[in-house]
Amino acid sequence: MKDRYVYPAIFDYADDGISVEFPDLPGAFTCGDTDEEALRMARECMALHLYGMERDFDIIPQPTRLIDVKLAANQAALLIDVWMPPFRDKMAEQAVKKTLTIPKWLDEIAVENNVNFSRVLQDGLKAHLGVNERKK
Repeated sequence: MKDRYVYPAIFDYADDGISVEFPDLPGAFTCGDTDEEALRMARECMALHLYGMERDFDIIPQPTRLIDVKLAANQAALLIDVWMPPFRDKMAEQAVKKTLTIPKWLDEIAVENNVNFSRVLQDGLKAHLGVNERKK
């Protein structure tokens, strides 16, 4: 797992916008209406795709050299780089939804007292597990 990845992206220009694909990362596609938006979306797409590969312990391929990328007349190749540590941190802090069951009488008392169920569960889990913050 690396902190910085750099891969070539193919920007395909059409009347309805710019589609972006990564020859070395099958399934990583995005698009944008402008060059700026397509670039931003390409970085996000690439980071998310590589994050998924890291989490699944997939082999991350070596990038193709930019000069070796084959292009059509309406296409341009661009190197996209992502710095993964802040992206990994952002993904680790995402909220996940959990379904749980509590007795009806307890739910009624909690609702009457405006209990924030998410906060109570987080605080309870931290106390139960003896942790205060995410381990990096």
